[in-house]
Order: sequence, then structure tokens, then C-alpha cells
Amino acid sequence: MSNLKKIPVVSKEYLLPFIVITSLFSLWGFANDITNPMVAAFGTVMEISTAKAALVQLAFYGGYATMAIPAALFVRKYSYKKGILLGLSLYAVGALLFFPAAEFEVFGFFLGSLYILTFGLAFLETTANPFILSMGDSETATQRLNLAQAFNPIGSLFGMFVASKFILVALDSDKRNEAGELIFSTLSDAKKAVIRTHDLEIIRNPYVILGFVVIAMLILIAVIKMPQRTKVEKHSSAADSFKRLFKNGKYKEGVLAQLFYVAAQIMCWTFIIQYAGNLGIAKSEAQNYNIVAMSIFLGSRFISTFLMKYINSKKLLMIFALCAMTTISGVILIEGITGLYLLVATSAFMSLMFPTIYGIALDGLTEEDTALGAAGLVMAIVGGALMPILQGLMIDMESIGPFSGVNFSFILPFICFCFIALYGYRTLKFYK
Repeated sequence: MSNLKKIPVVSKEYLLPFIVITSLFSLWGFANDITNPMVAAFGTVMEISTAKAALVQLAFYGGYATMAIPAALFVRKYSYKKGILLGLSLYAVGALLFFPAAEFEVFGFFLGSLYILTFGLAFLETTANPFILSMGDSETATQRLNLAQAFNPIGSLFGMFVASKFILVALDSDKRNEAGELIFSTLSDAKKAVIRTHDLEIIRNPYVILGFVVIAMLILIAVIKMPQRTKVEKHSSAADSFKRLFKNGKYKEGVLAQLFYVAAQIMCWTFIIQYAGNLGIAKSEAQNYNIVAMSIFLGSRFISTFLMKYINSKKLLMIFALCAMTTISGVILIEGITGLYLLVATSAFMSLMFPTIYGIALDGLTEEDTALGAAGLVMAIVGGALMPILQGLMIDMESIGPFSGVNFSFILPFICFCFIALYGYRTLKFYK
């Protein structure tokens, strides 16, 4: 333990590239959390069910599943830097496609734009995470990734802020009468058409601006010298790497744990608006609870990174997952504002999960297996595409037994946290 304290998390030789690559974590954090509230926004303005609106998450996180392995094979053949540059290019294209999507006013066009955007994010996450792990001593790799990932929620907070202050609050489709009921559904088709055009332009603008920001970042990274990946004299085939990964129990369980974590995170953050809406809270005000949740998440990420100096990361993962199970139990069982507070509090315990699972699962892999291993963990982000749709179907049911559909739907994140706690325990007891 004392030896771990003496090893620098980031040495001076890697400081500049570490800072530059870490800034990318904020970029995809922004994309994630400006998009989550769009499920509720599209549901209203396009007059579709919660389950269909959740296709936003299927398109967004489905892009990860589609492109993670191609990204890993690209990085394996070329370099981390080239993978990042291609990722930023795809990210910019997807964001800029929001302009024609708003012009055509077709929900499927928006889904396609998000799908392409996340091709870019798949490249970035498949590349940036193992790149950060490689920037220093392996003993501090998980701690280093937690530090880099701590800047992800900074971008997320900014995305939530933009969604709350510049999108949701400006949507005419979300205006309510004195009784707190939506007015949009009672309007004539002609008035709805005018409002729909206005609101889709409001949704469009931040993504188009984001596209130009990403282009600027692409140019910056293109001109900065990055450390070269350690050369391996002889590469085995990708098929051999897949075979080795498939035989690695800690890695395979890590992929499943990551899938369940991302599903839980997206469900907790996407449907906080529906949970608050069930209490009569408007979307723009409900998004403020998301901002508080992300602020707690950010603070807890730095705290958990510090705690890893003293507590085994596997044990800390198990403890945090058990705490998340406790708060989510309250979300399910307690009606009213207390349940909402507990949903917000759950973010404190989600904070360390993604990078810690990532670091544990990749620990001990060879250099040539790491890229494909990272791809599997990025593909696990597809959990954020599938389970929110199931949760949306449960919410649409309005009531399930003695529970409201919204409250009971959080049984899904509870199940996810159960598996993560089990993974923490198994890696602590059975894997070195």
C-alpha cells in the first residue's frame, strides 16, 4: 500500500498528452447527458410513447455496439492517435446531421444522426480508455483511469445545463395549464406543426454547435505529438486474442458487469424526468434534479479515486454497489419526493463503477489483447440501449400491482446493481 502511494498516478513525461486525452472524456460526457433528456422531449413534441421515444437510447448506445470492434481492429493496426482522429471525425458528422434532421422533422433522421455520432464515440472510448491506462505504471492504472473519468461528469454537467437552460425550458410543447397538464395535445394540427418546427430547431442547435467544437478539437489533437504505443515484435491474430479473452473469466464477467452498469446509469438518469413528472414536476425543473445528481456523481468520483489509495478497488466496487441497491430500493418502495431524493443520491454510488470495472477487467491482459478487450467493454455500453426501452414499457403501464409503473420500473437498475456487487465480490475473492 505504501509503495502504491509513492508511484505517481501521472508522470511528467505523460502530463500533456494525459490532459489532452482526458479532455475527450468531457466531450462524450456532454453528448451522453444532453441526449438523455431528449427521450422526454421527443416523446412530447413527436407525440410518441415513452417506449418509442427510448429508441433515442437504442440509437445512441447501439452505435457503440456496432463500431466498438471495428474501432479496436483499426487501433490495433494503426495507432491510438489515428483512432481518436477518426472518432472525432465521425462525432462531428453525426452532430452536424442534426441540421437536416430538424429540417425534415423526421424522428428516424434524428435517430440516424445519433447513431453516426456514437460511431465516433465508440472510437473515442475504445481508444482513449486503454490509452490512459498505458500512460504510466500498471500499479496505478485503475486510479489513473478513475482520475481521467472524473472529467467525464464535468462534460455531463455542462450537457445537462444546456439541456435544462437552453432546450427544455424553451420547448413550447412542454407548456402546461394551471392544473399542470400539457397543453400541446389539445391543440389543432396546424398549431402543433408550428410548435414542432420551433421545438426541433431548439433541439438541433446545441448539436450543430457541438459539431464545430469537435472539429476544433480534432485539429488540436492532429498537431500535438502523442506517446507511441509500446511496440510488440510479433502480433498474434485477432482471432487468437478473442480466444484468450473468451477464456478469461474476470474479463468476461467484467463485460457483463459493465453492460449492467451502463444500463443502470442510463435508466437512473434518463427516467429521473419521468419520476419527477409523476410528482407533477415540469421537464425543465426535473432536469435540475439530474444536474444535482451529476454534481454528486462528480464529487463522489474524486472521493472514490482518493479512497483507492487505501481501499482495494474491488472491495470499493462491491461496497458502492450494495449502497446503490439500498437507495434504489427506496426509489421503488417510497412514493413522493423522498423517492426522488434517493434516486438522485444513487449517483454517488455509481461514480466509480465504469472506470473501476474497466480497469479490473483489463488488468493483466497483454498489450495486443488490450485493444480488443477494451472493445468488448465499450460494446457493453449497449446495455444503455436495450434496458431503457424495457423500462419505458413498464412506465407506460402506469401501474404494476400496488406500485406506480414509474416506481416499479426501477427494479431493473436494482437487478443491475446486484450483479455489479457480485462481480466486485468475485474479483475480490476468486481472481488475482
